[in-house]
Amino acid sequence: MGPIPYGKQNITAEDIQAVVETLQSDFLTQGPKVEEFETKFAQYIGCDYALAVTNGTAALHLCAMVLGVNEQSNVITSPITFAASANCLRYCGGTVWFADIDPTTGLLDIAHVRILLESKPKDFFTGIIPVDFAGLAVNLEAFRQLADEYNLWLLEDACHAPGGSFTDSSGTQQNCGNSQFADLAIFSFHPVKHIATGEGGMITTNNRDFYEKLLRLRTHGITKNPELLQHNPGGWYYEMQDLGYNYRIPDILTALGISQLNRADANLKIRRQIAARYNEAFQSVKSISILNPTAYYPELKESGHAYHLYIIQVPDRKGLYDYLRQHQIFAQVHYIPVHTMPYYQQLGWKYGDFPRAEKFYEHCLSLPMFPTLTNQEQQYVIDKVLEFVNF
Repeated sequence: MGPIPYGKQNITAEDIQAVVETLQSDFLTQGPKVEEFETKFAQYIGCDYALAVTNGTAALHLCAMVLGVNEQSNVITSPITFAASANCLRYCGGTVWFADIDPTTGLLDIAHVRILLESKPKDFFTGIIPVDFAGLAVNLEAFRQLADEYNLWLLEDACHAPGGSFTDSSGTQQNCGNSQFADLAIFSFHPVKHIATGEGGMITTNNRDFYEKLLRLRTHGITKNPELLQHNPGGWYYEMQDLGYNYRIPDILTALGISQLNRADANLKIRRQIAARYNEAFQSVKSISILNPTAYYPELKESGHAYHLYIIQVPDRKGLYDYLRQHQIFAQVHYIPVHTMPYYQQLGWKYGDFPRAEKFYEHCLSLPMFPTLTNQEQQYVIDKVLEFVNF
């Protein structure tokens, strides 16, 4: 059996044909495929506006700009996430504050966020960036209520969760990124994600003013929209109205994204089936802890988990990691707590600040999880995990 990675893209003949057709078209970039991808993604998520950009980090950066993050901004996020969730604030001069996680889910713990909010003057904080970690949706209704109490904005990092959802207090299914509760949300299309474009990201929102500004910021802060121009001497004319960036995504990549989006639901169904097989294999093994969505959503049998990652916790994570690699299973660790990175330690954070996040990191391991993982490959992974923990 060949090497088994923790995540892997699935490129089909239809994907290749979609890219070839775009290569043979009149537009490699700034063409119709970008808008088509945005429209279809907005429909899939259930939001009003979607804006495609170069990657998820660029999406976070532009959202921070639109939300007005600056040197006076203090924003809360999770330490168990990829560094970009925090870095986007630093790009704009803002100050990052972390709150600890719920160890049963890996999600930002709203109770700890409230404790942090209460520790400062009421107008000290400006926003919260909850992360749909591993594909499990944050209860954004609860976070919205807390944010409104303190007059904060909400930016949902849904990079792990296209197709994920939670059920709100009225019994309505709320899709990750639909912006019913968050002001903005972002997604990533890195190859190990649900929808792969090579590199790419998306911002979703229901706020038209945000959307119009994002359009400019994505392209150097430039607009040619006649309704927005201060002067209009002719059809050639454009204005740079903000200091923006070149965060445009090319048509080649969005053509791939459209093709991948066509089978997003089918792939999500497979991810959930893979997770169910892992759950069945590990749920009665005392030395293996699996993340428990029902602890977060006790009223639900189906949590709407998107399963970007399947994470277990074991006493000897390093031993299991090495053992699996010896057998060509390339499991991964998600994530090294952001506050322990040298850059953030220079800003004053240190080991011991968030015991739950640090303990989670010491024991967590992401097992192979991708739609083309075969039953035989998955059983091999399960067998090797059980071999190690039962030594």
